[in-house]
Amino acid sequence: MSRASIRFASIATILMLVLSSCLGEDGQDGGASAGDGATAATGPIRIWYSNNPEEVAWGEAVVAAWNADHPDEEVTAEEIPAGESSEEVIGASITAGNTPCLIFNTAPAAVPQFQQAGGLVALDDFSDGASYIQERTGDRAEQYKFTDGKFYQMPWKTNPVMIFYNKEVFRTAGLDPENPPLSTYDEFLSTAETLVAEGGVEAAIWPSPDAQFFQPWFDFYPLFAAQSGGQQLVEDGEPQFNNEAGLAVANFWRSLYDQGLTPNEAYNGDSFADQQAAMAIVGPWAIAVYGDAVDWGAVPVPTQDGMDASEVHTFSDEKSSAMYTACENRGTAWEFLKFATSEESDGQLLELTGQMPMRADVVASFPDYFEANPEYEAFADQASRTVEVPIVPNSIEMWQTFRTAYSESVIFGTTPIEEAFNAAADEIRTLVSGS
Repeated sequence: MSRASIRFASIATILMLVLSSCLGEDGQDGGASAGDGATAATGPIRIWYSNNPEEVAWGEAVVAAWNADHPDEEVTAEEIPAGESSEEVIGASITAGNTPCLIFNTAPAAVPQFQQAGGLVALDDFSDGASYIQERTGDRAEQYKFTDGKFYQMPWKTNPVMIFYNKEVFRTAGLDPENPPLSTYDEFLSTAETLVAEGGVEAAIWPSPDAQFFQPWFDFYPLFAAQSGGQQLVEDGEPQFNNEAGLAVANFWRSLYDQGLTPNEAYNGDSFADQQAAMAIVGPWAIAVYGDAVDWGAVPVPTQDGMDASEVHTFSDEKSSAMYTACENRGTAWEFLKFATSEESDGQLLELTGQMPMRADVVASFPDYFEANPEYEAFADQASRTVEVPIVPNSIEMWQTFRTAYSESVIFGTTPIEEAFNAAADEIRTLVSGS
């Protein structure tokens, strides 16, 4: 699934990593800088891709197509090795100096740590690096720059999250399943009350109350992106979540918890699939997962006073591809990266996985796909209005600090929200400054 499975303890150790200089195989130089000539060097390269079956099929097809036309620049590909998380595996590989040239499974939140560990190549080093990313990704590209103004990742694919809802539960509760009243906070709360009272479910919506740093991406952050008109958690070094929009979102979620419409204990399993919750915050991957098992619908996340769907922002749930400094033949790696993110390759990715390529206009780029699969079109439209995690120093610690404050004030109600958020903002301001 697209949901982050990163573990904070694993990522935090990356801050202490240093790259070794031992020589690797297949053109990998062990992590030391390969010099100015590396951007033009060509030859065999290695890559890793995700281990879910759909992405493996995509990776195998793209590599085969490249190798057929580039016998002297052969790409050797494999699934990312097993570990506690992909990020732990990548961090260990950076330490050992044996990362492949490219990894198509790089979480944006981990990019600052990988960069600070010396593990990433700035794609701006290539003459067309920044321009290619900006042309392919459009206005959203700026969100993927590090604080030094450089791109250490290629925005690759996104799973913009929306409200997935069970139409049968809505019918049972006497609610319109085709036009569910979920646009404003007041509508959502009223609907939630009806669903729990009349719909035969334990919860209206049941995001995880767990403490991991990435959990806000599936409760607070999508609604904050919407309510704020597309703000990130931190912008220009300044926390935004304790502003009017952030406090409105926090108080909305607190109302759900306070009224027992959203439980504050973890559910053992999938509450939506088990029809214990009427709604979930998910990306387009859910279409294939829930498909025939649930009569589902999808709408944008709510805002305080309601907003036209064409204006609502949400969390991207994006994965990037990145080039690693152990790569010697970076000229080949860059050309392959462009090949793997070309319109043709992106079309294959969409067809095989249902995940949205990070292109400026997905629907216009692949009209045949969306005509044949109209259920994905709402997610594709939403993909043009996504908000990424801030690409800032100490990003994991930043999110953990926020999650702790959110848990105490919103989920469990032990601290006043504004007090908790302001205290977290003070701490986060220092963290993202690199101090």
